[in-house]
Amino acid sequence: MQRSTKIVATLGPSSSDEAVLRRMVVAGVDIVRLNFSHGTAEDHRARVKLLRSITKDTGRTVGIMADLQGPKIRVGKFEHGKVELATGATFVLDINCKLGNQERVGLDYPELIDDVEPGVVLLLDDGRIVLDIVEVHSQEIVTRVRVGGVLSNNKGINRQGGGLTAPALTSKDRQDIRTAAELGVDFVAVSFPKNGDDMRQARKLLTRAGSTAILIAKIERAEAIGALADICEASDAVMVARGDLAVEVGDAAVPALQKKIIRTAREHNKLTITATQMMESMITSPVPTRAEVSDVANAVLDGTDAVMLSAETASGKYPVETIESMARICLEAEKSAEVNLDSDFLDRIFTRIDQSIAMAAIWTAHHLKVKAIAALTQSGSTALWMSRLNSGVPIYALTPEVSSRYKMSLYRDVFPLLMKQKHVDRDRLLWEAEQLLIDQGVVATGDLIVLTIGEPIGSTGGTNTMKIVRVGEHPKPQS
Repeated sequence: MQRSTKIVATLGPSSSDEAVLRRMVVAGVDIVRLNFSHGTAEDHRARVKLLRSITKDTGRTVGIMADLQGPKIRVGKFEHGKVELATGATFVLDINCKLGNQERVGLDYPELIDDVEPGVVLLLDDGRIVLDIVEVHSQEIVTRVRVGGVLSNNKGINRQGGGLTAPALTSKDRQDIRTAAELGVDFVAVSFPKNGDDMRQARKLLTRAGSTAILIAKIERAEAIGALADICEASDAVMVARGDLAVEVGDAAVPALQKKIIRTAREHNKLTITATQMMESMITSPVPTRAEVSDVANAVLDGTDAVMLSAETASGKYPVETIESMARICLEAEKSAEVNLDSDFLDRIFTRIDQSIAMAAIWTAHHLKVKAIAALTQSGSTALWMSRLNSGVPIYALTPEVSSRYKMSLYRDVFPLLMKQKHVDRDRLLWEAEQLLIDQGVVATGDLIVLTIGEPIGSTGGTNTMKIVRVGEHPKPQS
């Protein structure tokens, strides 16, 4: 049984060695994430080159994601690297402070002063430190420590309930978009978008840089929840970024929001990734906790396209074992995923021919219990529509476009294969598609499959034909 849910793994010090990265690819990673919050352009370039070499050797399809840093609002540095804040103490955020101490620390985002007022609650270091704002002056914010603890250099700041005006795209992000385009990445993730306009701006910059990468909105601001439909319309995919989201809206609200975000995205025919602390204990442990197993399985049952690993593979001790564990959990959860195709089609209206063919294909495949669906596609849009509904039948996306092949590495239930189109004869192409599936060990003589194709051959968005074939029944068409 092939795994339908895809695995995203972040690269870092633990996974930059060629031997380790090769083992990760073999273990089943589908997309690697380059975290642009860390490392230089040269670091990312070296990792891209290494990965492309490994995938060429192994024949696996592994996409590459560039994850932009975004406006991460942080405290400055401390004279001794860290301080311990006592509950009830006064602590000042001072934009003029160069090196912090027990009483005050600098800010890397001076505009925070304009975004807050007395009574606002600030959450530092992912909510581990809680500060109540007492006074706001032109150069500093005076707070009282509600929940104390150790605070070290450059820890993040969130406003409880959201409301910070920092733009989603910083000057660093704009340069990183150009770098991502130069590297030829398949996905670009935008951190902290507040609305669809943030994503439209990112799209414009990405296009201007010459990239057609899939654009991912990371849902991690409270404001993004209210603008979810608009963000989905402006993006190709959304990520449930549970770290900062939990800090802003409260950790108890995240599980229900996760389900809402995934459901809304799928209704908009968009891709989804569930991220943050999915296998956190495996940073130092060779096995996951039972709670982590349940967390990954529930994301799969929610219908997420992919589950993501961060520090587990970037800096953890067991990057390969973590991927192997996650793959095993996904496979087991998928066995119990419900197929409700009949009810899924209720109240749906299809206005495009290619979308109608895609829906007809999964309906037919499910009811005829075929072995596989083969979608001959240029851009991957036919395979995307098919993957939005669970038919219980694997979808093989056959494309001549290398870029489409890698983009489809994120689609749930879809297994992209490169298929060169040397001619424009439909029957010959369908026969060659059948042979490719046989060569891949996907189907055998006598199996029933559903094929989709568009005419004229080679045009994007032109899928207009569905054919039901019993493998091996038809001779090779004459040239």
